[in-house]
Order: sequence, then structure tokens, then C-alpha cells
Amino acid sequence: MRRIVRGAVALALPLVLPVALGAAPARADGAGGAGGAGGWRLVNAESFDRPLDDRKAPWFSDGDGPGSLYDVDMYDNDGAYFETVGGPAFKQQLAKMSTYRKSFPFGDGGWLTAELAARDTDGDGRPDGAPTLTSRRGVAQMDEPGHQGGVVIRSTRALPAEYRVEMTLRGLDFGGQRNGSWDYPDGRVNGYSPEGCKTNFPWASGGDFSRPECAWADVRTDSNGFYYLGIMDYERPAPHNNVFIHGHRKVAMDSYNRYKYTGSGLRYCNPATKQYEQYSAGTGNGVNAIFMTDDRRYPTMPGTEYLMPSECGLAKAGAIVSQVDLKPELLPEESYRFAVERRGGAYTMEMSGVFAHTGRATFRYTRAFVQDGEPIWHYNQTPGEYDGRFNGEWTWQGPGGTVTDRDVWPAGSAYPDRFVIGDPHMNFYEGKAQVDDVRMYVPSHR
Repeated sequence: MRRIVRGAVALALPLVLPVALGAAPARADGAGGAGGAGGWRLVNAESFDRPLDDRKAPWFSDGDGPGSLYDVDMYDNDGAYFETVGGPAFKQQLAKMSTYRKSFPFGDGGWLTAELAARDTDGDGRPDGAPTLTSRRGVAQMDEPGHQGGVVIRSTRALPAEYRVEMTLRGLDFGGQRNGSWDYPDGRVNGYSPEGCKTNFPWASGGDFSRPECAWADVRTDSNGFYYLGIMDYERPAPHNNVFIHGHRKVAMDSYNRYKYTGSGLRYCNPATKQYEQYSAGTGNGVNAIFMTDDRRYPTMPGTEYLMPSECGLAKAGAIVSQVDLKPELLPEESYRFAVERRGGAYTMEMSGVFAHTGRATFRYTRAFVQDGEPIWHYNQTPGEYDGRFNGEWTWQGPGGTVTDRDVWPAGSAYPDRFVIGDPHMNFYEGKAQVDDVRMYVPSHR
């Protein structure tokens, strides 16, 4: 993986335990602080009252290679990982399409950046099923009509050493049950349109890469989702393949809406009873609030292991836990607020709104950078915050040979925080969402 700087020392960190607050949220506007945390000062705010229209920015072709602004590491869309696990067939499949992107700053001082991506599969030099980002009546409209694209709002610059970032959600249509059904009256399936085949082509963790596109895994009957707020570890967060994204998150609150899922890989925490329930007990509109740690979650693909606090306790690995279940039918009259804080050697994830089982509530989960021997993946924004103790290497084998990602977290590394909102996957997820405002705070003593 690309490293930013070198040279590190050890850092002693306090123990911070996960907590949840059930009271209605307070605004983070001054002395009272946010959600009872205290002492925040607003430094950036985007209300989307000024017109926002991505059509003013041009699409441009992105070759993904070393000359691209979006080149990061071996897990890129054209990366050595896929050349290894896919063999020669991967390059042949990748050559059948082109990636197009657009990027533009907005907000006061350009503190936010929009990143959109889509594929040209018919070779006419124009992206197909391209997403859009506009604003209407003070609300950002994120519209992604095809799963082969992606659209996110990200922080333009690295976040401060300590901060609180929050967003308000006013609309959500990225899958999950509606009126008790995964199959919608308009023909959509889990939020996906019914036209054509929709698969994870051409990025997978293995299998026969020479298959025709429609023979790959069907995303309609797999999953849909949305990132409410995530903190990433690389400089220019933008849509990539889903395998890439899984190795670059520090903390995230997202949805993972599995179509009619009855297996044991997902479960809900019922915050009222404080008991885990089967995934089928919910509506498929859960929020997964996850701290990433350094262990590998998957044997054949990159992706860090999950630490999942909830009212049911702390779970590591195993079934993905949804801490709350949203009620999208209440939007836009009601709203949901999601926030991430980095302060005092710890991250906090916060969710506020009207949830199933509890009604109106705020849930906060805090974890130290290193707690009980478990680090939060790539927590160090500077070399001095980390001494290299969690370094390692990941080796991959396939028809393309063997490749090793050496020094996945070395001493001297640094991973400044950047946030992302939206859909960062270019081979999964499709739908619409409305974001009301985005705000950033710093400690009031600064």
C-alpha cells in the first residue's frame, strides 16, 4: 500500500468504553456540545441552500493507472490484486469498459468535494447510467440510476487532529424492505431497477473471471446499501470497486441490505430488549456502526475485521451487527443525524432519530485508538501516533501468480482522516438519497 510519511514513536492511550445515550440529541453549537460530549465549535457548514449541479463539471476518462489522481494501491480497479486472483482473464474483461469520473469542490472555501464515477460499456465515449448530484430546496439530491457508478461527498482536505463531523439524512432509497416487501410495486428489487442483468463484474475475490458479465454474482439478490458517514485512510476518497473500499475504512456507519437473507452472517441488536435477533426480524434498513481493526476478516480478499458495539454488547468478527433499524417511511418529515468524533485518543460514532423498537433516541459508541489490545485500523494521522506494532503483510495467490502487500501498517506511516458520504462502490449499490446538511466542528478551546 502507498505510505505517506515515515518515522514513528509509541503512544500511550487511555481506555474508553463503548457507551450509548438514549436521550434526544442536543445540537453541537457551543458550550453544551453535541450529544452531551461538550465543547465543540462550528467551523464549516453546508446547508445546500446555494444551487449545486454536477452538470457544470465535465466527465473525464480515468485510466486508473499510475498517472491517475485516483491511483492508490494494488486494490485499485486495475490493481495487481485483481491481476493475481483473476489472471489474464481479468485484463481482458477490464478492457471491455472505460471508467469516467467527475470531481468538483463546493461549500465555503471548497471544503467539500463531490466525486462521481461511471462506466462506459458500449464504447461510445460517454458514461452509462451516470449518477448525479444536485440540490433542491436546501437538500442535496444523490441519484444513482445504475449500480456500475458511484457518487460521494467527501472532505476536500485532511480532517483536523480532533473534530466532529455530522450529516443529516432526509431521504433514503438504497434498498431494504418497503411496506414489508423486498420486491417493490414498481418492479424494483431491493432498490435495483428490473432492467438487464446486474452483477459485480469485473471485480471479485476469486472464481472464473472469464465468465460473461451476466454470469457473475447477481447484486439484486445480494445486497444494496449506502454509507451514511465513514472515515477513510487515503487521500482522495472516491468510488472504486467494493474490494478496495473494504481495506480502506477506519470507522463507518453504513447500510448493508441483504435481499431476503436468512443466513447467519447478519443479525440485529434490538436496543429495547438488548438481545440479538435474526436478520429476518428487521426490515433490512439497519445501520451497521463498525470500528475496523487490524485482523483480516476474509481469507481470500482484503478487508479488516469488525468491532461492533451495540446495546447487546461488543462483538468482534462473525455476523455483522445492525445496531438500529431505520424507518425510511418517516423521511423527509423526520430526519436522521449521523456523526463521527475523533477526540481524546478515541473515535465516537453517533446515530440520532426515530428508530424501530425505541422511538426517538441517540446512540453513541466510543472506542480508543488502541483498546484491549485491539487497534482501530490506520488510526494514526501522523507518524508520532504509532510505533509499527500492528504491521504485517498480506499475500494473495491465483491464476495470475502470487503478490504480496508488504508493510500494510509500518512504523513511520501516517493516514490523515477524510470522511465520505454516499455510495463508494462501482460494482454494487443503486438508488437515491437526500442529504440536508453537513457540518464540521473542532474543540471549542482551539
